[in-house]
Amino acid sequence: MAYVARLSTDYKDRIVGDLMKQFNYSSVMQVPRIEKIVLSRGLGEATSDKKVIENAVNEFGLIAGQKAVVTRSKKDISNFKLRKGMPVGCCVTLRQDRMYEFLDRLINVAMPRIRDFRGVSPKGFDGRGNYNMGVKEQIIFPEIDVDKVEKISGMDITIVTSAKTDEEAMALLKCFGFPFQGPKKS
Repeated sequence: MAYVARLSTDYKDRIVGDLMKQFNYSSVMQVPRIEKIVLSRGLGEATSDKKVIENAVNEFGLIAGQKAVVTRSKKDISNFKLRKGMPVGCCVTLRQDRMYEFLDRLINVAMPRIRDFRGVSPKGFDGRGNYNMGVKEQIIFPEIDVDKVEKISGMDITIVTSAKTDEEAMALLKCFGFPFQGPKKS
């Protein structure tokens, strides 16, 4: 029997039915789904120190479970001592079971380890059903050994969904257990 991620079966068994009732979809194919998750990190200091890129790629490999791609500059910018083709960051795109596994660890393990965590901002939607959020410290992931980290740095996480509106995407992420902030109390 092949391995299937826990959130993948939860999506098929529970979330599809909940969203069909909530939005009155006529077909299962109309229900929004998560298509991919992209982790990225900009590394401006990589122009002077090549080891920074190596460390970032290794950390992304531990966190995501697959090797990260080094992103390179597209043009020369003399003020930043940047030449075309120099490494400036790294990213990794997760799909299918790896995507669901990462989302499960993010929601249930990493987010509760964030200091003074009160939920993620509901303002991270882009108007087309995709959600963006930033993480300030990579050490919230249990795969990262704190003793081996040379510099604490964050990353951007983009969750790409097939939802047509932000309202549908937010409902989808809430069904997965995404902890959104409530309204501000005054």
